[in-house]
Amino acid sequence: MIIYLVPLCGIIGLLYTAWRFKWVTDQPAGDANMQKLSGYIADGAIAFLKAEWKVLAYFAIPTAILLAWLGTTTIHSSPLIAVAFLIGAFFSAFAGYVGMKIATKANVRTAHAARTSLAQALKVSFTGGSVMGMGVAGLAVLGLSLLFIFFYNYFAKGELLTSDNMKKAIEVLAGFSLGAESIALFARVGGGIYTKAADVGADLVGKVEAGIPEDDVRNPATIADNVGDNVGDVAGMGADLFGSYVATILATMVLGQEISVMDNFNGFSPVLLPLFIAGAGLLASLVSTFLVRIKSETSSVQNALNIGNWASIAITLVACYFLVINILPEGNITLRSITFTRMDVFYAIIVGLVVGTLMSIITEYYTAMGKRPVMSIIEKSGTGHATNIIGGLAVGMESTVLPILTLAAGIIFSYQFAGLYGVSIAAAGMMATTAMQLAIDAFGPIADNAGGIAEMSQLPAEVRERTDNLDAVGNTTAATGKGFAIASAALTSLALFAAFVGIAGINSIDIYKAPVLAGLFVGGMIPFIFSALCISAVGKAAMEMVNEVRRQFREIPGIMEYKTEPEYEKCVAISTEASIRQMILPGAIALITPVLVGFGFKGVFPNTSSPEILGGLLAGVTVSGVLMGIFQSNAGGAWDNAKKSFEKGVLIDGVKHKKGSEPHKAAVTGDTVGDPFKDTSGPSMNILIKLMSIVSLVIAPYIAVKSGDVTTVEAAPTIIEAAMPVSINKELTSGVTLNFLEGGIEDQVIKFIESDVEAGKDNWFNFKALNFGSGSNVIDSTSLNEVKNISEILKAYPTVSIKVGGYSDTEGNDAVNLKLSSERAAAVKAALVTLGTDAKRLESEGYGEMHPVASNDTEEGRSQNRRIAVSVRKK
Repeated sequence: MIIYLVPLCGIIGLLYTAWRFKWVTDQPAGDANMQKLSGYIADGAIAFLKAEWKVLAYFAIPTAILLAWLGTTTIHSSPLIAVAFLIGAFFSAFAGYVGMKIATKANVRTAHAARTSLAQALKVSFTGGSVMGMGVAGLAVLGLSLLFIFFYNYFAKGELLTSDNMKKAIEVLAGFSLGAESIALFARVGGGIYTKAADVGADLVGKVEAGIPEDDVRNPATIADNVGDNVGDVAGMGADLFGSYVATILATMVLGQEISVMDNFNGFSPVLLPLFIAGAGLLASLVSTFLVRIKSETSSVQNALNIGNWASIAITLVACYFLVINILPEGNITLRSITFTRMDVFYAIIVGLVVGTLMSIITEYYTAMGKRPVMSIIEKSGTGHATNIIGGLAVGMESTVLPILTLAAGIIFSYQFAGLYGVSIAAAGMMATTAMQLAIDAFGPIADNAGGIAEMSQLPAEVRERTDNLDAVGNTTAATGKGFAIASAALTSLALFAAFVGIAGINSIDIYKAPVLAGLFVGGMIPFIFSALCISAVGKAAMEMVNEVRRQFREIPGIMEYKTEPEYEKCVAISTEASIRQMILPGAIALITPVLVGFGFKGVFPNTSSPEILGGLLAGVTVSGVLMGIFQSNAGGAWDNAKKSFEKGVLIDGVKHKKGSEPHKAAVTGDTVGDPFKDTSGPSMNILIKLMSIVSLVIAPYIAVKSGDVTTVEAAPTIIEAAMPVSINKELTSGVTLNFLEGGIEDQVIKFIESDVEAGKDNWFNFKALNFGSGSNVIDSTSLNEVKNISEILKAYPTVSIKVGGYSDTEGNDAVNLKLSSERAAAVKAALVTLGTDAKRLESEGYGEMHPVASNDTEEGRSQNRRIAVSVRKK
């Protein structure tokens, strides 16, 4: 029943969302003109989302039908994967809608609040952001946990975590993440094309050619620009981080499903832990939102946001400690031959939180005003447009060094602590505070819109000064948010990659194989062509926007004299149509490429399977995508803040330059180039690499390597291998279905109990998969399946009593061996009692080195003698 606490956390987050949404809408919305302008923005945003959703429906419904059909073709999936996909798609779209809705209400209210004080303006704008953050996290936690509960009860109720049906349940759950990430990619790319087409058009004609302010009401593209902030930086970002959040939790659950442990949750603790971490992080973020406050006009908005961010991280860290201690069991935990403890898992979580924090700090350094990187771009603006571009590109490239070193260190340390589970749980820890990260991120476009409304409404100078203060900080927080997202994507993609390898049935990816190396190169190319398509789309739409704005200035008299209102709706229509049309091809690349490689190369190469080639592709995409994402996001952010620095004036070679100067025009050009970098292709990279990994994970059961799929040429002599043991399912009288190998201890014990042979001292059955390390009396976590099955057999046959016998190899003297073997038998007895068997039905005894089953002359023989056997003493 404890699992139901996780969806409860999601419900609490959504209740907070509704409460704060109402608080924002209850704030005064300013005068009639401000409300009219805000209405234009809201109407444009809704029009875009409706057009986008219509196109996405054409994608989602056929995809769901295909997934449903594929679910009938293998025992490892189910048609229900289509339902999970559609729910994930809907939740992702709805998360973006919630963010957009609150942003279009908070922007005008922030502008009005700025008439009062900076503190009130921050309160309104950040509260609007927190509505989005808590809404996204609440939907993710609620949706994922409820679907997990449903699929567990539907497919695998009462079965072990490592059972085939449990694997099916989590594979079907992956459909939820696929739906979320698919919609996120289209929303991010489409929203990014929209906002940057409008922004570039507004800047080039309005600021550079006409010499009017950025958000001047006379600029026909200014409404489209403000709409773009909502559909790109808010709705797109909401869907983006919703998908990231879900993918991170799912990746950890997929790897956790491979772990066999004895715990208080019937062995489910490795899968439950990431869900509880997400719930705890959501609550920690909720509490921390109340700490984001300032007292005066001179207070630092950045410091206020940092306090909330640091508080959420600290609370989450403390919560994770208690979660790990109380959920994971004591003793060793093993995943793919890597053994670790629950404290090692906690240390991996610390690594994730540290990596996320460092990524934010590094990104802030490279994009914040007043720091060396931005100042270097400002200095280069003094000698023209070309040197500004050169400087921005150099900053972007340089900014990849520290983040990549941080990520590399994070991967190494988290893996050293807890293997692949450590890497994935580090990502889960990093993403736990998504609600706070997104609240800080969404605050930025709300403040930006507020400044635009203040400018268009010609509010007093002190109002625009306050909104500019918020906007400048928001620009930096947006950049740090993107750095945080790409860091989580790198760790999550590695975890998803590991999960794919396991399900696809391959042990390694050998780049010495030519098809794999080819896949690696093709994968490295994909982020480049993806970026090219996104940037080209912005360029095409911006050209249409520039021509439209020029036409209106030329053909509509009275615009520049404030006598005639521009035709805002035509610019909105240009951005909407262009973004919807241009988002399809980049999205298709991410979705179709893994399918083409996975199925298209199946059986083509005799020595290389298609999962290996697809693995090479994913490795190339991940490395190249992470680098491209960091480079583009940071270069764009630095260019943007270099331009903003001119608003207060900057010194270049001892001369002060302000808006309208030649260096400022060069900075505007740099910002224009950086716009699609930082708001379209750059932030889409993290979705690209995760989505391709998730698509690969979903198709893995259909392309998995089976015996005979890959032909390996072996040198003589020929080895004839024994047939693989047959796995059988046995339904007990208790209603529980066990899965075990034919001829295994479970099979032997059940047949003996149901036979006419009398119980006695001579019937002994060896545990074939339960051994101990040399000199150890601790049961290996990977050896517990047979113990759990014996426990279920005893529950089904309540009159049966057994005796557990422990043995030892010849290490030490007879007394040592007898003591150790007794402790081993007692450990198995204790494990059975923990699983619900009455201790009165159990005996245990050690036999030292008596009755060896193999020679002690070799380690292999000694390992066989370190065994446990069971005798049925009463039927």
